[in-house]
Amino acid sequence: MALKQTLQQKMLQKLSPQQIQLMKMLQLPTQALEARIKEEIEINPALEEGRESEERERDNEADDQLREELSDAEQEFDFSDYMDDDDTPEYQYNANNYSKDDDDKTIPIGSSTTFHDRLIEQLHLRQMDDKHLLICEHIIGSLDDSGYLRREVAAVVDDLAFTQGIMTSEEEVEFLLVNEIQDMDPVGIGARDLRECLLLQMRKKPSSVTTKTATIILEKYYTEFVRKHYDKISNRLEISLDDLKEAIDEITDLNPKPGNSMNESSKPVEHVVPDFQLVNEDGELRVILNSRNVPELRMSKKYAEMLEDFSRIKGEPTKAQKDAMIFVKQKLDSAKWFIDAIKQRHDTLIRTMQAIVDYQIEYFKTGDETKLKPMILKDIADIIKMDISTVSRVSNSKYIQTSYGTFKVKYFFSESLTNDEGEEVSTREVKKILQDLIANEDKRKPLADESLAKELKAKGYNIARRTVAKYREQLDIPVARLRKEL
Repeated sequence: MALKQTLQQKMLQKLSPQQIQLMKMLQLPTQALEARIKEEIEINPALEEGRESEERERDNEADDQLREELSDAEQEFDFSDYMDDDDTPEYQYNANNYSKDDDDKTIPIGSSTTFHDRLIEQLHLRQMDDKHLLICEHIIGSLDDSGYLRREVAAVVDDLAFTQGIMTSEEEVEFLLVNEIQDMDPVGIGARDLRECLLLQMRKKPSSVTTKTATIILEKYYTEFVRKHYDKISNRLEISLDDLKEAIDEITDLNPKPGNSMNESSKPVEHVVPDFQLVNEDGELRVILNSRNVPELRMSKKYAEMLEDFSRIKGEPTKAQKDAMIFVKQKLDSAKWFIDAIKQRHDTLIRTMQAIVDYQIEYFKTGDETKLKPMILKDIADIIKMDISTVSRVSNSKYIQTSYGTFKVKYFFSESLTNDEGEEVSTREVKKILQDLIANEDKRKPLADESLAKELKAKGYNIARRTVAKYREQLDIPVARLRKEL
């Protein structure tokens, strides 16, 4: 096989480390930015926090002088003799998939006692032999986060035999499940389906005519109850609709996921910190960036003086001096890049958010959701003359505080459709009207998707039934049959 040597030209677009740093910082919400700045101050001794407000003006002049000194020092001393650009590995100029440049999507959660741990604590307060204790611990470990045992009893028996060498029977496991696990708090734990979970809770309630009726409904007419065939239940039980409604209210007050109630109580509360604040100044809406706890930054004067001292070295510097010069130069450059990235982030965020406010000015003046115009990322990107990816990074995980509430920035983006008058309207507007129609319907005869489509058509929105169903699902609204009430 003959070898051929060829000469080719190709164009490549590379991202510098500074550009990668800026892109990452654009995505950071306010709380994450605070942590990022603290981290950078800790690892870079050439980066310092600013001083008190009365000295800022004088310090700004000093910073300008510092930058000039850095530039003069670099001209007097040629660092290129000791820092070869070609030695920079190519991977530092690229943000590849599955590399250290990837964003860490994991969310740290504070440690706390788990739902299963608390069941084990209750178990150890009970009197039983070692074998039964091990079987019960295995059953608890088999419960899902909602508190249900989703596995067959026979499978639990096999697991105990193969994994722990415990020989048992289905009858023994069933006995321990019913008499030990299902007797624990919260009531409903260890159920194998929703019906059993609700029955366990209902049987623990004080006895009354209503609770007895509700128990019979769950035991004998569960399918009719789920399908909301209330007339059938009423006729078969020979009770009035008012009595039936009281029994159903008892059932709907039960907890369908008892395990989640224990998990929710242990989860740390997440507080939303708005990244932007919208203020009204003499009728003009202006966006303010939340810079809470974000300190002013400056480059270290000590490091700048060290760099200037190195530039005055006469003769050939020693290896230790070269290493020190390179270290100081790199730290000062890193500090300068970081400060510039913070400023550029501030300008880009304000510019993008102000463009969004101006585009949706009618909504921000009135708070009426139907005033939201169709808006996609490209619309804002064209206005601010930036790439769509930049707008996406700005709107991602950011919140804005307005006089009508605090919203995700992504909330204001929506697709468009055309009404009967040929005007483009936002899908958000259609969803709001759909939501109002369902909220005001007769719950005894809720509107089906076909009827909702006709109602929207009467208002000038010609939408197919399947589109109505899609919007309804996006709003987490159930079908008409499941919205029926007595």
